Amino acid sequence: MPFYEIVFSGQVLEGAQPDNVKANLARLFQADAQRMALLFSGRRLVLKNNLDAQAAEKYRSTLARAGALVEMLEMPPHIEEVELAPPPDAPTWLKKARPADGRLQVVPRDNYMAAFAAVDAPDLSLAEVGSPMQDPRPAPQAPRLDLTGLSLAPAGSDMGQAKKPPAGPPPDTSHLKLR
Repeated sequence: MPFYEIVFSGQVLEGAQPDNVKANLARLFQADAQRMALLFSGRRLVLKNNLDAQAAEKYRSTLARAGALVEMLEMPPHIEEVELAPPPDAPTWLKKARPADGRLQVVPRDNYMAAFAAVDAPDLSLAEVGSPMQDPRPAPQAPRLDLTGLSLAPAGSDMGQAKKPPAGPPPDTSHLKLR
């Protein structure tokens, strides 16, 4: 299915007044004076693209009614080619040299990392799948509180709460009727 673009070069239809066309387009695009100056600069501007034929014709006819001379051009088919990068070589920081004592040494990959060339890296191993990675936490202990000075009041006793005021009289609904 072909796609179209609407192109405007600042030209008006024959017999149309340029000031009227500018006012129509300013109202149509809700554009300020700076944008209108850019629109009528004579440069080729794509106003809308990736339109099907029906939508492109609608845009073209609307702009023609406003007095603008626009072109409805078919866009070339867009086939995007993606070039994949070659697979990277193994990074130099993965290449580990083993000195005679069996300890690992990191080979620097650039000048910045060369500052860390003298760092001694211990020989670390991988844990089995599913093994815990942290030390086990000790069981939580309850805090030791002295509660001997506290007592419970009997059920239903007054604890000093503020008394609620008595409810007012119910509303008078004698004048209401159901039909």
